[in-house]
Amino acid sequence: MDLFTNTTDLKALFLALFNCPDEQAVERIIEREPAVFAQANWKPLGGNENMYGVIENQQASPIAALVEKLTNSIDATLMRKYYEADLDPTSAAAPRTMDEAVRLFYGAAAANWDLPGFRRAQAENIQIIASGSVRQPSLVLYDNGEGQHPANFETTLLSLLRGNKNNVHFVQGKYNMGGSGAIVFCGRHGYQLIASRRYDGTGEFGFTLTRKHQLRADEENDKKNTWYEYFTVGGRIPSFPITDLDLGLHNRRFTTGTVLKLYSYKLPEGSRMVTRDLGRSLNEYLFDPALPLLTVETKERYPKDRALERVLYGLKQRLEKQDSKYVETSFTEDFQTREFGAMRVTCYVFRTKVEGKTVKESNKTIQDEFFKNNMAVLFAMNGQVHGSYSSEFITRALKLSLLKNSLLIHVDCTHLLPKFRGELFMGSRDRLKEGEETKELRKFLMAQLGKPGGRLAELEKKRKDAIAVDSTDAQDLLKNVTKNLSFNPELLKLLGSTFHRRRRILQTIM
Repeated sequence: MDLFTNTTDLKALFLALFNCPDEQAVERIIEREPAVFAQANWKPLGGNENMYGVIENQQASPIAALVEKLTNSIDATLMRKYYEADLDPTSAAAPRTMDEAVRLFYGAAAANWDLPGFRRAQAENIQIIASGSVRQPSLVLYDNGEGQHPANFETTLLSLLRGNKNNVHFVQGKYNMGGSGAIVFCGRHGYQLIASRRYDGTGEFGFTLTRKHQLRADEENDKKNTWYEYFTVGGRIPSFPITDLDLGLHNRRFTTGTVLKLYSYKLPEGSRMVTRDLGRSLNEYLFDPALPLLTVETKERYPKDRALERVLYGLKQRLEKQDSKYVETSFTEDFQTREFGAMRVTCYVFRTKVEGKTVKESNKTIQDEFFKNNMAVLFAMNGQVHGSYSSEFITRALKLSLLKNSLLIHVDCTHLLPKFRGELFMGSRDRLKEGEETKELRKFLMAQLGKPGGRLAELEKKRKDAIAVDSTDAQDLLKNVTKNLSFNPELLKLLGSTFHRRRRILQTIM
């Protein structure tokens, strides 16, 4: 049977795959259709079996890998706006930053995204939808972006290391590989469904499926590694004509753009509820995204939850609410040197007690809400975190023990000199390099933020002076700030026995 002349079969095949709740269901379809999914119909992802190392050596965590997918969705949405304006995104007249692009394409509308209704309407153009079971979730990612023709999948959605965006300054992507990192976390087999249709409605709706190749017995003797591959029919990306499709998107049917399904995605414990737990983590990594996104849960997964849709617009938006019950104070400092260029650093200091809770209870709430990924210092580019320090930097480098669990530092690296910035971050955009530039930046931040008489030193002193030594809260605070610190055991014993009577001992060791 020639599937390319039978559009009903191709549509049925796509919908059967799309409606699979997990990787086991995908496996059953493949086993049921051996002729369709014969090995001859699979091609190496990136055009080369040796791309396995490129894919495997991406982001170290499933959250960071998912962030790359969402970053691609933001890029695609901005690119659509540019194409609709009939402009050349690589021209000298094109915006140089994401902020410039948002101002150009959205104008006054972007200013209204601070208002819930306007923000939600925009967020529906990029959606993260949970499916499958609570224990083994699959994720649907949708964007109403530029989309791709089936004939161009292999040079866009399925390509690696081509540098497709390297000449486009107003998008985040440039390495043409980051989006592949999520495949590693798609269950045991790497199943990921990719489907797209060009933004202007021309051409057909194309789709493919990725997987990790299962080595045959004879291949195990010849190959050191397996590889990732994608599905074709007759050597081409399968496609069929559509007007629209019901894919379970929130408040719309699919017409153009791109939709992905990541089967049995390995979300860490405590992150399986998309609208809450996962949303908190994504907010940390997408500290200040160019565009808002929508997270969507289902009644099947959480029948008692009343908030099945939530807008995700970055941690910055949450931190800088005027009526924040968590943030005590914040301040921003701008730095510029000949060595690294311009850098903006913002410090957010949290309250020791919130909503009538004890210090211990407040600390747990703040950690759950704002430090879910143990990132106390965030290094970001265009609003996306590219690397971080833990609270170790607060205690050891800045010597601010009382602010250990109460200080979040955001370092905006967007305007650093390109050469210096290029030596800071790994290509995976989830961690810092251990090089000279990184060391110099750390020393600079230590000197500027940890200087005696500085804003943070004053806040540390204020916390120390405010400790009520006879209260249970003070004992909780002491436990929090001394945790993981290498004090002499005898000193700690003495401190514990006399803390309720002698405040000066605490002041001496801090």
